[in-house]
Amino acid sequence: MESNNGQRIYKTIMLVIIVTMIASLGSAFGTYHYLNSTGKLGIKKTTSDNSLKGLEYTLSEFRSELEKKYIGDINDEKLIEGAIKGYVNALGDPYTTYYTKKEMAEIMQETNGNYVGIGIYMTLDKEKNAIVIVKPMEDSPAKEVGILAGDIITKVDGVAYLGEQMEEASNRIKGEEGTEVTLEILRGTETKEYTIKRKRILISHITADVLENNIGYLAISDFDGGCADEFEKKYKQLQEKGITKLIIDIRNNGGGIVDEALKIADMITEKGSTLLITKDKNNNEETTKAERNPIINMPIVVLTNAYSASASEILAGALQENDKATLVGNTTYGKGIIQELHRLSDGSGLKITTNEYYTPKHHEIHKIGIKPDVEVEMSEKEDTQLQKAIDIIK
Repeated sequence: MESNNGQRIYKTIMLVIIVTMIASLGSAFGTYHYLNSTGKLGIKKTTSDNSLKGLEYTLSEFRSELEKKYIGDINDEKLIEGAIKGYVNALGDPYTTYYTKKEMAEIMQETNGNYVGIGIYMTLDKEKNAIVIVKPMEDSPAKEVGILAGDIITKVDGVAYLGEQMEEASNRIKGEEGTEVTLEILRGTETKEYTIKRKRILISHITADVLENNIGYLAISDFDGGCADEFEKKYKQLQEKGITKLIIDIRNNGGGIVDEALKIADMITEKGSTLLITKDKNNNEETTKAERNPIINMPIVVLTNAYSASASEILAGALQENDKATLVGNTTYGKGIIQELHRLSDGSGLKITTNEYYTPKHHEIHKIGIKPDVEVEMSEKEDTQLQKAIDIIK
């Protein structure tokens, strides 16, 4: 089922962007869409054929005028890419996006956990119209220079960006290994500037630990490829250490591949349990059910916050509504739509919003989020949410 696959909206080398994502990779490599009969991206050249209507004719006239009068160099590839980006952006859906050949190659690379960049997770703060850093990755250049969760990116290499320009900022932050990028950061009322060298970053999806009273702790940073296998492996390692209870931390997890979240839910829920309901543009519904007997049979608490999005919400909803976990923390982000990512014949890509998804009991998630069973606000001095989870489960 295509909608059960996913990929983070645009997790660009140095980051994972929470607001964008669950893109279907099931169709990414198997479905190819063509913009014209040659299978190549291009604008059809015309003469005075007024019978040619629509976009191709309009663009050909623009191209003709530019050739006659523009004093600079004309790069056809960039013009075409810009035209297509504008065409898709005009839909007004921040999750439906055109990716150039270079951007698409980076996305495919990132999905496999191979990153070059500065190592930050960031999201859009809609109220402030600002780009907010959710957290820096462990052992990343961003963390090494002092970037903190909650920092707001105001400029990249001296160019100012608002939240609505997050994709443009993301593209500017990306770059080759060994090169540098300068970020202007707003931290509270203080403005700081950091110059950061990009490097290759190997990503681990899961952090594991044993807490007091034989409580296992598994923090999931994202749901990219291999996450479920790593989760199972690290759970079994904790099990060998004698854990009898489990805390799953998906705070600040912006999502990723839907199948990875479903595989984890399948490890915990009873075979045949409903995990996810999706609906397409024609209101056709499809239900995903657990396919295996659970391998995890112990009390579970799931930690959530306002930056738990997409695939995180799928896992949280599946465990909560199948009575397999108690949710503690804050209401989740509320991204309940799925995108499919199609690779075009020239290597570029088109990510399209195709489905809305619902919890097993058919509760809507999009722009609403999932409310925890026990709401706990974070303290600046200590992790009050984790402490509450420990108190509940022990």
